[in-house]
Amino acid sequence: MAHQNLTIGWIGVGRMGFQLATRLLDAGYDVAVYNRTRAKAEPLAEKGATIVDSPAELADRDLVFSMVSAPKDLEQVMLGEGGLLTADVAPRIIADSSTVSVEASEKIRAVADSRGTAFLATPVSGNPAVIAAGKLTVAVSGPRETYDEVAEVLQHFGRGVTYVGEGEVARIVKIAHNVFLGVVIQSMAEITVLAEKAGVTREAFLSFLNDSVMGSVFTQYKTPALVNLDFTPTFTNVLLQKDFDLGLAAAKEMGVVMPVASVTRNLVAQEVGTGNVEQDFASLILTVAAGSGLQLESENADVSDGLEAS
Repeated sequence: MAHQNLTIGWIGVGRMGFQLATRLLDAGYDVAVYNRTRAKAEPLAEKGATIVDSPAELADRDLVFSMVSAPKDLEQVMLGEGGLLTADVAPRIIADSSTVSVEASEKIRAVADSRGTAFLATPVSGNPAVIAAGKLTVAVSGPRETYDEVAEVLQHFGRGVTYVGEGEVARIVKIAHNVFLGVVIQSMAEITVLAEKAGVTREAFLSFLNDSVMGSVFTQYKTPALVNLDFTPTFTNVLLQKDFDLGLAAAKEMGVVMPVASVTRNLVAQEVGTGNVEQDFASLILTVAAGSGLQLESENADVSDGLEAS
């Protein structure tokens, strides 16, 4: 079957899902969409999507993506009332892009297998701005032949798709990635406050860092938030704590020591406990500064996030 003729379903159009579904529509695919709050999916109808009222209505699609927030949400849209895998027919392929545990993924995979549906774990790295810039990356695990069949579709998500192996290993790849994300932002916050306490502006310090061998796409991307204290959420501390917990649980099961991740997880949990649940996780810098006797102010600087649309 030609890739362009694949019928695609999409479950979950939050900040990420909406943009990824849009990219598939823009690429010319036939896409039908379910979202728990239908109104959030309606704008996609103007882009050519069909809006449905339950995941089960997507069961006759060739390929169905899902992107939801937590394991319980994934189980609900797959196995709950009106779930995708409860219909009389089942899709040929499910590709789940949620960040969930290996155990949650295994449960859905087992039911999918029993229905004759191939299941891919397809977690992604990025956020809406990264998607808009065409720089999202995808890790994929599951049957290799299924990956080969849909790789061209996944390429529309961004700049890179990596097949990492069979089964649920893509879940570990994504969880490890997000643990690193949390450790890096905490470290960035600490060293940036150190430099400012010594009299260096955040703009100057981060400009130096980004031009050095220690700079990265991520440090550049987070620079405007740290310089101008704009904590419009791309990823909250609540979600970061969830991913730390998933990572540390996996580490415990496999006998991997993660002392730095453990300490950082507790710092993030404290943020959540004190009510920092809606701001971007870069707001960790405010707590570091307060603990260092420093009152931060926006530098109102025109700094780039390093993302250029493609």
